[in-house]
Amino acid sequence: MMVPHTHNSFHHCCQIILALVLFSLQILTHIEAYGSMVEVLPGFEGPLPFELETGYVGLGETNDDMQVFYYFVKSENNPKKDPLMLWLTGCPGCSSFSGLVHEIGPIEFENKEYDGSVPSLVSRQQSWTKLCSIIFVDLPFGTGFSYAKNLTAHRSDWKLVHHAHQFLRKWLIDHTEFLSNEFYIGGDSYSGIPVPAILQEISNGNPATTRREKNYRIPHAHAMGLISDELYESLQKNCKGEYHDVDSRNDLCLRDLKSYDENLSRIDQFNILDRFCEGDSHL
Repeated sequence: MMVPHTHNSFHHCCQIILALVLFSLQILTHIEAYGSMVEVLPGFEGPLPFELETGYVGLGETNDDMQVFYYFVKSENNPKKDPLMLWLTGCPGCSSFSGLVHEIGPIEFENKEYDGSVPSLVSRQQSWTKLCSIIFVDLPFGTGFSYAKNLTAHRSDWKLVHHAHQFLRKWLIDHTEFLSNEFYIGGDSYSGIPVPAILQEISNGNPATTRREKNYRIPHAHAMGLISDELYESLQKNCKGEYHDVDSRNDLCLRDLKSYDENLSRIDQFNILDRFCEGDSHL
């Protein structure tokens, strides 16, 4: 397991916490086919002020060949409506525990001199779980607590893409209450390579996402300053959020979409900061 800090005390802190978390899993009440609720953590004073679930999801034909470990933190706001995010920590090979306590999770190590005892954990006020539910997943195999019988055979960027997709589908089978939530994938460092490919694979396997993706292009263009507030408001009013399957009788929406296309005709929508090239095959 790799931890993105070089200082020995941080290595030791993470090793202690991870070992104690793993031990805690053995004594918790089983609540799901794959996961268990964690109500207390070593180093954190009192019960956790958020819902934390940890567990394994088996992949492969028998579910015994590969086991993916995850930490799931339910949104502290409105988990029924807030987005669901899958988070991959980079490196590659750095445990998702790093994302949980060092980056975007609801807890972090207390900033004080380490004395060799169990390190103290405190709440992080800027946690992304204030607005969304997050699955911190240990992938690729060999990362954190995830393991495979034949580790070498299951390690590549492309296999990571497939494993993440398979994990998500199986996780959602056991967490059907999140099937209708908006979904995002995030990651840091090296995860910038597999994350777009994972999204593409999910999109390819779910035709409904193509329509949703095209409908998001309008809000994205407005947020990036590519279209005016006036045009965006008119698009919202006349198209009512549907920019893909537009009624041919809706002249006002079609007019606004034509203006939108004209505004972006000289912009590479796949890389808005790059220069437009006439020969780009994807435009």
